[in-house]
Amino acid sequence: MYDKKIILIGYSGHAYVVADTVLENGYEIIGYSDKEESNMNHYNLPYLGFENNADFIGWQKKVSFILGIGDNKLRQNIAHLIESKGKKVETIINKTANISKSVVIGNGSFINKNVVVNAFAVVGKNVILNTGCIIEHECILADAVHIAPGAVLAGNISIGERTFVGANAVIKQGISIGKDVVIGAGCVVISNIPDGKKVVGNPGRII
Repeated sequence: MYDKKIILIGYSGHAYVVADTVLENGYEIIGYSDKEESNMNHYNLPYLGFENNADFIGWQKKVSFILGIGDNKLRQNIAHLIESKGKKVETIINKTANISKSVVIGNGSFINKNVVVNAFAVVGKNVILNTGCIIEHECILADAVHIAPGAVLAGNISIGERTFVGANAVIKQGISIGKDVVIGAGCVVISNIPDGKKVVGNPGRII
């Protein structure tokens, strides 16, 4: 991990939350990447340029990277770019998270404060498990999924790539949810959801 030196990708809302745990876990953030320099620099970090530019100086540094991007598709694309440069995307887990030893977690994922992940769950690459969400036994989350604060996934649920589960949503045990789905805040999902749908309400309905 290059002595735990790290570059933060993105530098707004979600990135601030990630940075908190990164610093608590003993990493040194040497700077951040974004499309342009931020007007608000809460952590007093140097601006290193934009990772998509050919002259981005981060690729020459002996560091790993962490994703501060909330958008699922964009986060996944940036992770692929970092890996194509031979660099590592770090997995960051808050010390307050409660994770079963039988859980499998992919590279580049972020697990925030007070998250619970129970027995034999599988968390893919570049996943966000946000504040206080619960992932019950044997759930399978594909790459670049985002589970928002307070959401509850009962056991044996499968969720496809890049799906977003909104804050305080509840998903019934045994449900299968496709890729690129958006589940609204507070939604209660009691039936399977195909790819690319938006779901709201209690009980959840496709709109």
